[in-house]
Amino acid sequence: MPRKPLRLPFSALLACCFAISSYVLAKEARPVYSALTAHEWGTFTSIAGADGQAVEWSPLTGSTDLPGFVEHFRNPGFKLGLRGTVRMETPVLYFYDSREETISVKVAFAKGIITEWYPHASAVEPTKILFAGSLQQPHPGGSIAWDTVTLMPAARTEFLRENRDNHYYAARMTSSTPLRVKAPSGEQHEKFLFYRGVSTFSGPLSATLTSAGTVRVENLNTEAIPNTILFERRRDKLGYRIDGPVQKESDLAPPQLTGSIDDLARDLEGLLVAQGLYQDEAHAMVETWRGSWFEEGSRLLYIVPNGFVNTVLPLSINPAPAQTVRVFVGRLELVTPVTEKAVETAFAAHDRTTLEKYSRFLEPILATLIKKESNPAKVRQLQDYLGFYYSSAIDRNQPRN
Repeated sequence: MPRKPLRLPFSALLACCFAISSYVLAKEARPVYSALTAHEWGTFTSIAGADGQAVEWSPLTGSTDLPGFVEHFRNPGFKLGLRGTVRMETPVLYFYDSREETISVKVAFAKGIITEWYPHASAVEPTKILFAGSLQQPHPGGSIAWDTVTLMPAARTEFLRENRDNHYYAARMTSSTPLRVKAPSGEQHEKFLFYRGVSTFSGPLSATLTSAGTVRVENLNTEAIPNTILFERRRDKLGYRIDGPVQKESDLAPPQLTGSIDDLARDLEGLLVAQGLYQDEAHAMVETWRGSWFEEGSRLLYIVPNGFVNTVLPLSINPAPAQTVRVFVGRLELVTPVTEKAVETAFAAHDRTTLEKYSRFLEPILATLIKKESNPAKVRQLQDYLGFYYSSAIDRNQPRN
């Protein structure tokens, strides 16, 4: 039996048309281009105190590990005495697009300030005077914006490079779309947007040393920690232990020092790819931090939960990408008894080679030793070591003519 055609009253047809028009207008109000993709990686570096959470510290170093063309908040020396709980290191934003188009980008930074960036930014907040020192003093939250970033998939551009090796350049080893930003000095070209900063927010986990010699990792976040790696290196020997996701807490036994950097690099790249990075992006990230993540000492490396990243580092891109992937690695330095003994022995013996291995973490390591020591004479000796470190760091960062 043939079906009768469906007949709708005019009012119902009008309602349907209105609903479809409203949907189309809503879509047009927030355009999403299927061709645009954004990927980002970065590092949050902290050092654990006695309670396992990040303590306030200052590495007493400026921006000496960056090329000279990178721009700075005020000047390269401003960061020298800037105290915070977290050093946000080398986030890079990659873009992938099949056509040339212009986008705008803004990143806010909870309880922090942006200290370095490239290419030239349209605005970096706050603009008012900040005293070099602790970020615990009241101040507006930091942010950085690039109002006009032109993506150029067909560009064949030479990127600025100084005549020396620098780990900054490793981030260029990807297939990301080249971009252009106009600066007062002219056009700047790069493979990504780069920025750094310092903040005082608390991390998503704590790591404490137990009496049994293990490291207890406690998740302070509602979202699971996707993965953790306990790493230790003593001279030419190193080891690591991959523990997997942490819902609430986990105890990690110290790794045996029988591993290799190449094996760890491969495993870490695999974890980063599993979080959504492309293979070349993961490789670029590991190569950027190979000399730092795998240096002397003990530390917990972990994948920062995505919700936590978006809370402390909100990202806005317009037009909105069809896909945005953000993968941040947390680095929580651990002051173990082995580290304490190595640093104290090196100071007593004036062993600069060993002290250099702990470099920017020497201040909080000595502060930990002083807080634990009950012998007044020993306290004075450790304070002398700390004073020597301060004077050496200041001298080291003085500009040379």
